[in-house]
Amino acid sequence: MKSVIIASLACSAAAFAPAPTGRASTAVNGFENELGVIAPTGFFDPLGLSKNISQEKFDEYRTAELKHGRAAMLAVLGYIAPETYRFGFDIAPGVSTNDIPNGVAAIDFIPALGWAQMIFLIGAVDYWGVLGDFGFGKPDLGDKEDERKLQELQHGRLAMLAFLELLRHDSQNFVSPGFDGLDNMITGLPFMYGN
Repeated sequence: MKSVIIASLACSAAAFAPAPTGRASTAVNGFENELGVIAPTGFFDPLGLSKNISQEKFDEYRTAELKHGRAAMLAVLGYIAPETYRFGFDIAPGVSTNDIPNGVAAIDFIPALGWAQMIFLIGAVDYWGVLGDFGFGKPDLGDKEDERKLQELQHGRLAMLAFLELLRHDSQNFVSPGFDGLDNMITGLPFMYGN
């Protein structure tokens, strides 16, 4: 019994001992100085994907992040734009975009030919990299190029999160209509819906 009491006292005393002061580092392979490392998170790699990789592999990951960020920015616009405006063209013979519902509900309404068009376009852009280099519309950023690249990365990261939230909200509303008590996705601007 005495040994149990002594052991518990020793353990409780250890709880009040000063903790070792070591500097924790989140830097991995020197990528902490790359563009996109911002406060307060610093170099954020919770899964350790950048552990023991080369600079070339890191650049591939950064290119993929940039591509996914751009796609997410377009996806957010494509998710919200049909809430307020319809283009009125036929996505397949006899199926107008005016007849297709918004968001997740559109999955069942788009015919196979419409899906084929979208998959072909996405595949072509992914395979060849771009829709074309038109030689115009490229601003001369001068010394602000790094700042603009950082802004594009940040906007892409935000758009990826925004698209996931739009998808989550719309999916929940599709399963349980009116769960949030709102008729439209965009609230607070009734004039957009002609109200």
